[in-house]
Amino acid sequence: MFKDAEEQLKIIKRGVCDIVSEEELLAKLKKSKEENKPLRVKLGLDPTAPDIHVGNAVPIHKLRAFQELGHQAVMIIGDYTAVVGDPSGVNKTRPQLSHEDVLKNAKTYLDQAGKILDLDKTEVVYNGDWFKKMTFEEVIRLVAQMTVARMLERDDFSKRYSSGIPISLHEFIYPLMQGYDSKVVKSDIELGGTDQLFSLLVGRDIQRDNGLSPQVALTTPLLEGLDGNKKMSKSLGNYIGITEEPKDIFGKAMSIPDELMKKYFELATDTPMEEVAKFLSDGTHPKQVKMELGKAMVARYHSIELANKAAEEFDSVFKDRNLPSDMPTVNISKSDLKDGKIWIVDLMRQCDFAKTNGDAKRLVTQGGVSIDGDKISDPTAQIEPESEMILKVGKRRFAKITID
Repeated sequence: MFKDAEEQLKIIKRGVCDIVSEEELLAKLKKSKEENKPLRVKLGLDPTAPDIHVGNAVPIHKLRAFQELGHQAVMIIGDYTAVVGDPSGVNKTRPQLSHEDVLKNAKTYLDQAGKILDLDKTEVVYNGDWFKKMTFEEVIRLVAQMTVARMLERDDFSKRYSSGIPISLHEFIYPLMQGYDSKVVKSDIELGGTDQLFSLLVGRDIQRDNGLSPQVALTTPLLEGLDGNKKMSKSLGNYIGITEEPKDIFGKAMSIPDELMKKYFELATDTPMEEVAKFLSDGTHPKQVKMELGKAMVARYHSIELANKAAEEFDSVFKDRNLPSDMPTVNISKSDLKDGKIWIVDLMRQCDFAKTNGDAKRLVTQGGVSIDGDKISDPTAQIEPESEMILKVGKRRFAKITID
């Protein structure tokens, strides 16, 4: 049994920017309830990286909201669109990935999406299933449905064109491919970030041109990262991964800029906005509000028990200056030492605190590395290990170093 259309609309509109159009969406919801027939709600994901972070999880949670309202979630894994590369929100051509790399990423994407969606009730399809079968004649017919002038209405394309920045022809094909997906799966609604609005509208056009009822385009905001400025991105290091440990999610949440707390509550937690409004207006100290935010984010991907534990651990480490109880122990073999010393960069990498030498050097020069409380500021430093010492990187990562 579906909720009333108006009640569904209220739930759907949380954290939404554009609905094209709201009148059409309400009409679809009413018809769905009258006919007791779920709407087909589409979300396309291009697995261009192996992990999902809190920012790109926002539209996945919106898909889950539709799923909980009784509608059919349709998740398209863009194994072919990912190879082309989404031009949305970029000022240059994206590097192209191999199909093999995309498929590897897709495996982890599905596992992680399962932390949000009920995959047993989700229709999962790969758009390579139809694109790899298209003839060249069919490709020509598809691209004939779009003019260059219409493409240049797209903000990122027009800016690049007017600035003399090259636009590759394959980038023009991307929104057509995304729109064609909508025709194939017969979506009633398509979700995406605000930077995807143009492609969602192209989907409406292609459906209409093929005799289908046009989908409603619904966009969610792009979430700024921990720097409070740029969009959350793994490449910028300003992200919170949805598979990270509770203590790491909580710790990162505590570094979110105060002015973004409301937005994070709305997009990255399930906390009712009435409660959020009370937090933000009744004089509650910002740190306490942020503690509530951190717990809500951890609870979303783990549990309320682990959320409370992460908060207690944070207080213990940073308020009482204690060491974390679950601090890993990393054993360094004497054979790894040169003249009884080890390069600070090698030490950090052995503790998995940096993936590359460059990452480790950057953390050192930024003042985020210390041993037994003494800051290490020289990235060329050679450390003479004691029998036991504590390495700290950033505000939250600790390791006990032992020598055998």
